[in-house]
Amino acid sequence: MSGGTVRVALRRLSLGLAILVLLAFTAFPFAWMAATAFKPSQELLYWPPRFLPEEATLANIVRLLEQTRFLVYFRNSVYVASATVLLTLAVVTPGAYSLTRFRFRGRETIAATILFTYMFAPIMIIIPFYVMIRHLGLANTHLALILAYTALSVPFALWMLRTFFQAIPLDLEEAALTDGASRWRAVVYVILPMALPGIIATGIFTFILAWNDYIFVRILITSDELKTLPVGIADLYSSSVVDWGMIMSSGMLVVVPVVIVFSYIQKFLIASWGSGGVKG
Repeated sequence: MSGGTVRVALRRLSLGLAILVLLAFTAFPFAWMAATAFKPSQELLYWPPRFLPEEATLANIVRLLEQTRFLVYFRNSVYVASATVLLTLAVVTPGAYSLTRFRFRGRETIAATILFTYMFAPIMIIIPFYVMIRHLGLANTHLALILAYTALSVPFALWMLRTFFQAIPLDLEEAALTDGASRWRAVVYVILPMALPGIIATGIFTFILAWNDYIFVRILITSDELKTLPVGIADLYSSSVVDWGMIMSSGMLVVVPVVIVFSYIQKFLIASWGSGGVKG
């Protein structure tokens, strides 16, 4: 075996080991959380700690569902995040299309200005936003959260989706228009199917932002029945005795459904990458 072949093999081995270490480092906390969710209360205090429970139990999950408003928080998070995704995509999709297909004065300036607004941290605008929401009579409503998350998502989502529209050849749309299709039909049947990976990626980004947010919910929502999961789970720490089994169960129930949904969406995302192009 030559020296060059050995170096290549060692490089691949080092890369593989680095990937395994990184994977273990990132996945271990989630695996520990899932294992702890099924441990009886007495096993949580074992020393040295044990990874797998000796006797798996659903008691932690049952207590979480019976003694807290977890299902209410979960429903609120799904509603707010889904509505935010729909509203954001309804705004940024035509906006990104217009910034790539129509020529007008100041187009690039507008695009750069929109991205510049994304540089402001949410904490910098939360107070004026709360004042505006309260003046409009929307305080302590899910609509306030949806508008807040949409305002935070639009700048980056518009810029991200704009790059996908720029990658679509203009000739395809012009060919559809030449064949007699209206611009609306050309957009719906030619452009949007090819931009589907970007639309899905933008929707995932928006969903994660709305799903994970804590600060806007804490400030804009005061009613317990309107809280979302980040604030609802954080309130579990406010008791005098921290129930780690219940907290780990709530974390697992938050992560697992999202992972399942994204794994399902990923199939369409990958398939849509190769679905476009000119077919002879």
